[in-house]
Amino acid sequence: MLEYLSRGDAAPTASAVPAAAARQQQTPYVDALRSLAQQDWQRLHVPAHHGVVENAPGVAALVGADAMRIDFPVLFSGVDQETWHLTTPGRVTPLMRAQQLAAEAWGASRTWFITNGASGGNHVATTVARALGTEVVMQRSVHSSVIDGATHVGLEPHFVHGSVDVGLGASHGVTAQQVADALAEHPESASVYLVSPSYFGAVADIAAIARVAHDHGVPLIVDEAWGSHFGMHPELPVNAARLGADLVISSTHKAAGSLTQSAMLHLGHGPHAAALESLVDRVVRSFQSTSSSALLLASLDEARMHIATRPDLVGRAIDAAQAIRGAIRADRRYRDATPDVLARADAIANDPLKIAIDTRGAGITGGDAQHLLLRDHRVYCELSTPAALLALVGATSAIDVDRFLEALQALPEADTEPERPIALPAQCERAMGLGEAFFSGVEVVSASDAVGRVSADALAAYPPGVPNVLPGEVLSAEVVSFLRATAASPAGYVRGAADPALDAFRVVA
Repeated sequence: MLEYLSRGDAAPTASAVPAAAARQQQTPYVDALRSLAQQDWQRLHVPAHHGVVENAPGVAALVGADAMRIDFPVLFSGVDQETWHLTTPGRVTPLMRAQQLAAEAWGASRTWFITNGASGGNHVATTVARALGTEVVMQRSVHSSVIDGATHVGLEPHFVHGSVDVGLGASHGVTAQQVADALAEHPESASVYLVSPSYFGAVADIAAIARVAHDHGVPLIVDEAWGSHFGMHPELPVNAARLGADLVISSTHKAAGSLTQSAMLHLGHGPHAAALESLVDRVVRSFQSTSSSALLLASLDEARMHIATRPDLVGRAIDAAQAIRGAIRADRRYRDATPDVLARADAIANDPLKIAIDTRGAGITGGDAQHLLLRDHRVYCELSTPAALLALVGATSAIDVDRFLEALQALPEADTEPERPIALPAQCERAMGLGEAFFSGVEVVSASDAVGRVSADALAAYPPGVPNVLPGEVLSAEVVSFLRATAASPAGYVRGAADPALDAFRVVA
């Protein structure tokens, strides 16, 4: 078992999860908030509810009286409660201590708490990448927030295309060889930016890709939004910071249990990470709100403590996911799609807490299954595609396995296999740069007239949020049809669309 890293320690290479050190039981930021809330305050500061239920009863009904009482402004919640000085030069604040504990837990050299989600983390990371140079080797199937960030700061991506499972409707990762080839072809690239794990839980070989990037003298940035729980149990994949990534975006709320919109940025180890630290810190400050929510920050502190000190709960969650997989494998209608995920050349492991269920033999589409599970059983899966359901088990969550399996069995079965649309369209051709298209004059045209025109927007079918067309790409009939079908489906929408129904598209004038 590994020991937790303190700041400056070398990154370990073993795959075992560290034993929870006694200090990981601490929640310094949460303790500071609770200590403040116990005082008899006359609060004459923001937020305007002043921590009093009667001042905002509707808000209190949403979040509870305790949450109201600890909703202090950032400056005040960092107060030195021994001297009551709001700022003390050189003092380590409760928030700083909480972030240090998170860095130890995830094997990072430094961690920042952020309150605008992993999307905000990607905006920070793309700005950092732009500071290193204008060119970047980037996985094409990154989240739309990466494309937004790259567009805003003027990055020129050289795309590496991850594997696509057209049957399941899933985009996965890239290989070390693909990254090496891209860096050789584009030697001016100043960083590598990729995603691992994929939405369906495919884990790329981060250690090998990090070696390739470092051999070319550039840092590796990993959007690990879906792997915030990695490294916290022996049966989970190792997290990217421990495997050599230099900057890692972690969407802590997705699997580790913090409040929605809370996330972390982890700085890795080695010369690239060390050189990035000051830059990342300045960029985080420029993006982070000066009125960051104490509730979101506190939830990160609590979630870190919980997952770092309760490997038994993580094991329970893994066992529940495995029980569902076992039942699916024994079922005549459904199929465990984990082998499909692992069969990809880019996948060296999978996230055991993502359950991919192939519905193709069940006489029902994944979209219809999702709709009926929601409507009739109040069961909400993470994602549906025309061929699959994807369930996500929180890393410290207890799951009613029987309820889920009974709901699946209650779904209707057609006599014949339902017709399924093409899962993912082919990539559109590029006509101009991201920024050139995004900042050009635009016009809104009908869906039929949009075919053959240059998109001004990044349009991403949600879920999973991977852009199907980028600014500067020519809208194809296939993509227009796919996006319109997504918008019309019960469980999907298109991020970035000028018209929610996709009857109209925003194109370069």
